[in-house]
Amino acid sequence: MISKKTQTQIDAWIGKYPQGKQSSAVMEALRVVQAENNNQLTPDLIQAVADYLDMPGIAAAEVATFYENYNHQSVGKYTIRFCHNISCMLNGADDLINHLETKLGVKTGEVTQDGLISVKKVECLGACVGAPMFQIGDQYYENLTTDKIDKIVDGLK
Repeated sequence: MISKKTQTQIDAWIGKYPQGKQSSAVMEALRVVQAENNNQLTPDLIQAVADYLDMPGIAAAEVATFYENYNHQSVGKYTIRFCHNISCMLNGADDLINHLETKLGVKTGEVTQDGLISVKKVECLGACVGAPMFQIGDQYYENLTTDKIDKIVDGLK
């Protein structure tokens, strides 16, 4: 269930921890397994990671369900992770999320008809100084306005 290529990546992370503490690599192991599987984790994949790291399945599942960077349903090619913490909310995140949902024709948690974009509301991305903001892939977009959002989203198509 975990390819040799992904096992090699996980092994590199395991090597960063003391002998017998391979479960410390669970976050990265889940990340690389998710990336290999259409950016989605299923219960079977989470269990496969747990088995590979020789840890209880429930412990891997706790990590996979606690952190918002793991997906448990289909997502688009691009996932817009919109910060919805206090700084972003106070700076208009709710109105901007509504604008984004209207523009894309989807609600938070859904994927556009063409499978290109999904929108996810997240608790905090640690960029309060640039609020309101969202993340696509590894890129942060800060000080958002409706015009900025339109340009960013139009550039994804």
